[in-house]
Amino acid sequence: MLAAERPSPEPALKRVPLHDLHVARGGKIVPFAGYEMPVQYAAGVLKEHLHTRASAGLFDVSHMGQIVLRPKSGKVEDAARALEQLVPQDIVAVAPGRQRYAQFTNDGGGILDDLMVANFGDHLFLVVNAACKTEDEAHLRKHLSDTCVIEPLTDRALIALQGRKAAEVLAKLAPSVTTMKFMDAGPHAVLGIACFVSRSGYTGEDGFEISVPAKDAERLATALLADPAVLPIGLGARDSLRLEAGLCLYGHDIDTTTTPVEGALEWSVQKSRRTGGARAGGFPGADIILKQFDTGASRRRVGLRAEGRAPVREHAALHASETSSDKIGTVTSGGFGPTLNAPVAMGYLPTSLSTEGTIVFADVRGQRLPLRVSAMPFVPNGCKR
Repeated sequence: MLAAERPSPEPALKRVPLHDLHVARGGKIVPFAGYEMPVQYAAGVLKEHLHTRASAGLFDVSHMGQIVLRPKSGKVEDAARALEQLVPQDIVAVAPGRQRYAQFTNDGGGILDDLMVANFGDHLFLVVNAACKTEDEAHLRKHLSDTCVIEPLTDRALIALQGRKAAEVLAKLAPSVTTMKFMDAGPHAVLGIACFVSRSGYTGEDGFEISVPAKDAERLATALLADPAVLPIGLGARDSLRLEAGLCLYGHDIDTTTTPVEGALEWSVQKSRRTGGARAGGFPGADIILKQFDTGASRRRVGLRAEGRAPVREHAALHASETSSDKIGTVTSGGFGPTLNAPVAMGYLPTSLSTEGTIVFADVRGQRLPLRVSAMPFVPNGCKR
């Protein structure tokens, strides 16, 4: 083969600041979003999942992007108004010490990424998905550089402590977190380390996400893991927990071809951005998205419960009957729900078939398996509101 014909080598995988800790604790390391990440530990995905629900689990999510949006005017409201040019959410209304779930949208109304936006008083703090963070930073620079300084925080780790005992555990190292409610966010000293803490997560349980300087990450993680209530948890259980909670995984349940309305995310778009008034619209794809608020979308993300015991996986085609040849939808996430001891899935169906209780059929290895459209979350939410 000529040199010019040789395929380009795969880019080297990056390592998170806690890589050595994962290896030392027996983490099974796999490639994920360009990083070496632990998919599970010795306990295994099932036990890690159930332990998080019953007690507390520590997740490393340092592959996510952390970005500061600092207003050049010095007024955080100006940064919020600028960001509203790119997302359909009301960012101006996010009070200091609070955060909000949002989506970057494109001109077709599709979702470029979903993210968290916190108001830290004099600037906004964004957490974006690992696979999208380079494009997200470029997107911000392209559209907001006139009004904001965009600062990616590359010297910080991000860990999540999740579960019913998470507050009890973290309070031993940071007593100030006990007063936090769901979606509160701001600076807190944890083990004497200057951290950014939000009371939020991706499991449906109470918990916290902690942004910590990379140099202090192992000391903090080790201190948390020293508590008998805490186990290290890998990506496998993170996925099954978020699925039971009915939470979207970007690139699977939502992407550039799905709008917030199709994705059943209407709750995330405040009335101030979607009704008549000075601040309605003004974001990419607004005409399409706001029309769907008025007239509905042709398809919708739904929860699906299997009538049997066999899990239905991502990409499985959905049909209206056992014999119909026409594909009416697709499963976007699916697997076994350990808390429920039953399979669960999410997928897209025509809106006319999205009513709870509707039966559809998934094509699994040539067999048609019945699924019932179900309310989400599949497991009651445990967040402290």
